[in-house]
Amino acid sequence: MDRRSFIRKNGQFTLLAPLIPFTVDGFSGFSREAQKPEWLKEMIANNDKAVKRIAERYVNQPSSPYYGAVLDAQDMPSPHAATSFLKTGICSLISTESQFHNDRDLVEKLGRTAGFLLNLQHADGTIDLLSTNFHSTPDTGFIVKWLSPVWRLLDKSTVSEKKEILEPLYQFLIQAGEALKVGGIHTPNHRWVVCAALAELYKIKKDPGYLQRAERWLMEGIDMDSDGQYEEKSSYIYSSLSNRVLISIARSFDKPELLDHVRKNLEMNFYYLHPNGEIVTEASGRQDNSIIGTLENYYYPYRYLALKDDNGQFAAACRLIEDTAFEKTTGFLYYFLEDPELWKDLPATDPLPVDYARTFENSKLTRIRRGAYDASILAGSTVFFTFHKKQVALQGIRFASAFFGKGQFSADSFREENGKYVLTSYLEGPYYQPFPKDKIPGDGVWSKMPRSERPQSEVQQLSSKVTISEVDGGFLLDIAIQGTDHVPVAVELIFRPGGTFVGTVPHEQLEDVVYLKEGKGKYSSGESTIHFGPGIHEHRWVQIRGALPKMDAPTAFLTGFTPFHHQIRIS
Repeated sequence: MDRRSFIRKNGQFTLLAPLIPFTVDGFSGFSREAQKPEWLKEMIANNDKAVKRIAERYVNQPSSPYYGAVLDAQDMPSPHAATSFLKTGICSLISTESQFHNDRDLVEKLGRTAGFLLNLQHADGTIDLLSTNFHSTPDTGFIVKWLSPVWRLLDKSTVSEKKEILEPLYQFLIQAGEALKVGGIHTPNHRWVVCAALAELYKIKKDPGYLQRAERWLMEGIDMDSDGQYEEKSSYIYSSLSNRVLISIARSFDKPELLDHVRKNLEMNFYYLHPNGEIVTEASGRQDNSIIGTLENYYYPYRYLALKDDNGQFAAACRLIEDTAFEKTTGFLYYFLEDPELWKDLPATDPLPVDYARTFENSKLTRIRRGAYDASILAGSTVFFTFHKKQVALQGIRFASAFFGKGQFSADSFREENGKYVLTSYLEGPYYQPFPKDKIPGDGVWSKMPRSERPQSEVQQLSSKVTISEVDGGFLLDIAIQGTDHVPVAVELIFRPGGTFVGTVPHEQLEDVVYLKEGKGKYSSGESTIHFGPGIHEHRWVQIRGALPKMDAPTAFLTGFTPFHHQIRIS
């Protein structure tokens, strides 16, 4: 019988209770409560705040069909919302420093939520990600990798009546494990999520099928390029996730060689840092592209390997996270509660690089850092240049021309030439002649006479070239667009909200839009200022036909016509 079809349903977990091993294989137990460091106590206090927030969405009406559920942001009872409450609640429940330690009301609520989660589980062991994936093995994997560690923590705790939570949760995990042994995935990182979920389950039940399935996925090899980046290039979300799950796999299945991939990515990240501790996201191929992200998702990998390797730079990254994003590390509390080795003091700090120019060819990204400011140059992206200081950011520069509705610049070639960075693109705008006589279908249907088979004429051309060079305190951008004359051009300088312009002229109608008509402009936020210019203003058209919509951010426009040749200094 197919192993995905044998699993019972309806949450009658009592039949499994005699089989639940309330001593975890290979886990040394949780102790040394009194020795928790102050940072961990702070993390527990932050977790308590999260418990309160999540509990506000707990369904506490016995008459409700959703009794015991947790509603998500769309007011739907979802497996992920339930998991969030279970993961967060159990971490507080087992921590003596928590205001919820051994809290009877919380035990009852978490027990109901565990039962509700079990009822949401399909007969094949999977759950749904209601926003997109149904009967989803990878999303089941995410939940298993979150819940297995807290199950172990609760199992080893002294919490009263803990079986109210442990029993339904155990059945959920074991049933999910059967799905993970056979189910498929969608994305590169899903492979390692599933493997990590199997690895975490392996600490609860030494099922050889868990290891065998993980080995099958691992045969494909880790998707890391020569730069140290994973396939999805998702520097905020999925690269950090891949690091965390590879550590889980390495530790549970005794595969220390996997840690080399983690180390390589963590080292690469040193060159992805802005002066304020944020991480570059513009090269991502996933939903975190161009978002504002800090390093909190990397705290566990950096701390684990800083201590394991006695690595001062990894320790420096930990301290940077503690200074800039510590509260956002709370969701990873379970790692630190389960492993007292992580409570040790970090090694002494070795400085992180702050003066470099480095190209990551696989990501089509060049990173330049000069102390208090940095820049990113991106090929193959409509945003081809960013510039950051500690409290202010030029989030991007892009430009478009009204060239047959397809003039949004995105470089199709990139090269470094005598210390300068050159991005180019070439476009053609043809007209089309009558369809060949011998191919005319005779019914007048336009789609049967495609442009690809028509002779072209009056072919217009447009070449764009951006040359970026370093100058004292910043950069010089030389923008040259030529080929077809009198084509309107608009250059956008897109800043992060929260600052103020000086030296610019407000747009007549559009909010948060200014012209730099002449001279220099500046944009300031906090104690940081970005200077830009000189300006040029030959027309008022900023929403060029065929260009991407204006971003929801303060934007300065420079406008002109082809042949367009203008230099902009950024400092």
